[in-house]
Amino acid sequence: MSNPLLPIEERTLSPDQVVALDQRRHRGLLLLVISGQFAIISTILLLWVGQDATYAPGWAHPTDYYFAVTIAIAVICGISGKVLRRGSPIL
Repeated sequence: MSNPLLPIEERTLSPDQVVALDQRRHRGLLLLVISGQFAIISTILLLWVGQDATYAPGWAHPTDYYFAVTIAIAVICGISGKVLRRGSPIL
């Protein structure tokens, strides 16, 4: 009897296809972990964004730029990781 937690299209895969699927899901999990780490970093950067925007002279607001980059990386890695992990019974 096949595993009922797996999607129907994944129940009859060959061993090579199972290895490729497993690698894809591991890569997706790696991207989700990276996304979570960048989300934590952006949360910490958020503490300084307002101060930098208020007190930095002119158009030079490096913390704002770092914050925008970390948010973008977190979102891109999160979406990519979720797409690679699709069909996984764990997430």
